Amino acid sequence: MHTLNLGILAHVDAGKTSLTERLLHTAGIIDEIGRVDDGNTQTDSLALERQRGITIKSAVVSFAVDDVTVNLIDTPGHPDFIAEVERVLSVLDGAVLVVSAVEGVQAQTRVLMRTLQRLRIPTLVFVNKTDRAGARYGPVLREIAERLTPNAVAMGPAVSGLGTRDARFAPYAADDPRLTGRLTDLLTEHDDALLAAYVEGGGQALAPARLRAELAAQTGRALVHPVYFGSAVTGEGTAALIDGIKELLPAAGSAADGPVSGTVFKVERGPAGEKTAWVRMFSGTVRTRERLPFGPGGGAVAEGKVTGISVFADGTDTAAASVGPGRIAKLRGLGDIRIGDAVGDIGTATTGRHFAPPTLESVVVPVPPATRGELHFALARLAEQDPLINLRQDDIRKEISVSLYGEVQKEVIQATLADEFGIDVSFRGTTTICLERPSGTGAAFEIIDKDDNPFLATVGLRVDPAPIGSGLRYRLEVELGSMPYSLMRAVEETVVETLGQGLYGWHVTDCTVTLTHSGYWPRQSHSHAVFDKSMSSTAGDFRNLTPLVLMAALQRAGTTVYEPMHRFRLELPADTLGPLLALLAHLHAVPRTPSVDAAHCVLEGEVPAARVHELQQRIPGLTRGEGVLETAFDSHRPVTGTVPRRSRTDHDPLNRKEYLLHTVRRAGAGGDEA
Repeated sequence: MHTLNLGILAHVDAGKTSLTERLLHTAGIIDEIGRVDDGNTQTDSLALERQRGITIKSAVVSFAVDDVTVNLIDTPGHPDFIAEVERVLSVLDGAVLVVSAVEGVQAQTRVLMRTLQRLRIPTLVFVNKTDRAGARYGPVLREIAERLTPNAVAMGPAVSGLGTRDARFAPYAADDPRLTGRLTDLLTEHDDALLAAYVEGGGQALAPARLRAELAAQTGRALVHPVYFGSAVTGEGTAALIDGIKELLPAAGSAADGPVSGTVFKVERGPAGEKTAWVRMFSGTVRTRERLPFGPGGGAVAEGKVTGISVFADGTDTAAASVGPGRIAKLRGLGDIRIGDAVGDIGTATTGRHFAPPTLESVVVPVPPATRGELHFALARLAEQDPLINLRQDDIRKEISVSLYGEVQKEVIQATLADEFGIDVSFRGTTTICLERPSGTGAAFEIIDKDDNPFLATVGLRVDPAPIGSGLRYRLEVELGSMPYSLMRAVEETVVETLGQGLYGWHVTDCTVTLTHSGYWPRQSHSHAVFDKSMSSTAGDFRNLTPLVLMAALQRAGTTVYEPMHRFRLELPADTLGPLLALLAHLHAVPRTPSVDAAHCVLEGEVPAARVHELQQRIPGLTRGEGVLETAFDSHRPVTGTVPRRSRTDHDPLNRKEYLLHTVRRAGAGGDEA
C-alpha cells in the first residue's frame, strides 16, 4: 500500500473544504456531505472555524484509492493564515490547487502557485463552481495560462451546461486528437527523447499510451499541470480528479528499514496540556516506547520517549504501535518538541521560508489588566501552534505584542483567547514591522579589568554588512579553545538576542558578526576551596558585556531602516488612471509604466505595506467600483523621510550609564557560573 500526502490549496472561498468533503464522500468515508456554511465539515473542527466558515488550521483526513492511501490535508485559504500553509508544504507529495470558475485566478492563487513551482511540488488544478452563475471555461483557462503557468493542459473539452446545476465535464478519451495534439506540443518541450521520436516519426501522432506515461512523469516533476473542471457541490468532475490524483501524482517513497527521519508540521495540546506532534515520516519506523531524538536543524538536540502513536486511515486517526515512511502520524510524549523540528535525523529539519514573514505588529491589551500573567501564558500556548506570531514582551512597559499578517488574524487571536482561555483582550493600532541592515563596518572591544569595564570578561566584536537575504552569520577570529565552550556559547547566544533590537529598535539582519577579542579569568577558589565569583569569569559576565560591545560596534557601522513593500497589480478603467496615479504618489508607491488597452488599463508597481489598507479602501471610489487590486509582499526598501523607531524592550545598551545601573545591580544579586 502506497501513501500520497496531498494538499488542497486555494484562495479563500474557492471551495477547498467543500472539495475535501466531496472527495471523502466519493471515496465512501462519509455518508453525508458537510457544508461550510452549516459548520459540519470534517476538517473544520475548531469552533471558530465553524462559526466563521473559514479554515484556520490545517487538518488531515485519510481515504483509500485502490492501492494508494491518500492523506488529504485541507489548508487555510485566507492570506492571514499563510503561515499554516507554509508548514504543510514541507510534508506534501502533491497538491490540488483550486480555482473558482466564477472569480478566476486571484492574488492568493498566484502566490500559492509560484511557491508550489519553486518547491517543485507536483500540482493538479481543479476549476471549481462550474454550477454557479457566471462560471467560465475558456476565459479561466486563459487566466491559468497567462497568470499561473503556461504549462497547463485541460483534461477535457468545454463544460456543457456551464453555470447551472446540470454542468457536465467529460474528460478526453486517451486517443482524442485534441488531447494528444496538445500533449505532444507541451511534453516535447521538456523531453528531447520524446521530441526525437516525434520527428523521426515524420510528425505522426505519438502513441496515446506513451503520451499518458510521459504526462504522469512530467506532472510528477512539476513541469506540467493538468487542469480539471467540476463542482464540489454537485460532485461533477470529482471522479475524474480522483483518477488524475491516482494516475498522475507520485506516491511517497518508502525506506522502512532506513534511518528514522521526519518533520513536525503541527503541534497541539490535549485537554490535560500534553503535547501532540503531527509528523510526516520520510524514512525509517518509529515505535511506541522508543526514545526519539528531535530538534531544529543545526540546533540543540533533545530526546523524548514516544508514549503513543496515532496514524490516519479511513477518515480518522487510530492508535498504532508504529508508523513507517510516507505516513503522517500524531506522536505523544515529546514534551519540548516544536513546529519545524526534525525527528530522528536532525539534518532533515525544514527551516527554510517559503512565504514572506508577517509585516504587521500590534500590542495585545488584557481586559482587565490584572490578567496580564494569564495572557502571557495563553499567548505562549498559541505561539507553540503558530511560531510566527513572535511574542515580544516589553518588561519595562509591561506590554506584549504579536506579529500579524492581517486584521482577520487579529480577530481570530482575540476570539481564541476568549473561547479557549477565558481572556478578553483588545488590540492597539497595528504598526508595520521594519528591519535594519548595517550600512558599513564597525568594531568595538572591552578588556577585562581595564577602563570602566565592570565585568570579568574580554569581548571584541566586528559587524560587517552581508548579502541581502543571508540573515545573521557569526564567526570567530579567536581560537575556539581560548575560552571554555560555555563562555563562547554565551557570547554567540547574546549576539543573536541583542540584534533583535538595533539602533532604531528593529531586528538587525543580513550581517556578519565576528568575535575578534576574548578573554576570561579562570575559576578561582580561596584556600578553603570555596568558589569566589568575584575573582572568576562566569557566563553572566559575557552575557552582560556583549550587548555593550555589540551595540558600540553597530553604532560605528551605522544601520539603515528598511520597510516592507508590496507589489501590486491594478486593473481599472483607463479614464480613472489620473486620480489613481495621484493617490499612489500620496501613498509613496512606485508605479511602473501602465499598459493601456482601449478602455482598460493595467498598472503594476510597489507600495509600502503600511499603506496597502488605505489603497484598498480608496480604489472603489476612484474607479467607480470597477478596479481590481492584487497585492502581495515583495521585498524591503530603505525608508524615505522620517525613520520610524520601535520602543526598546531591553535595558538599552545604547545608554551605557543606564544599562550598567540595571545589569550591575542585577549581577550583584546573583549570577550564573561558567
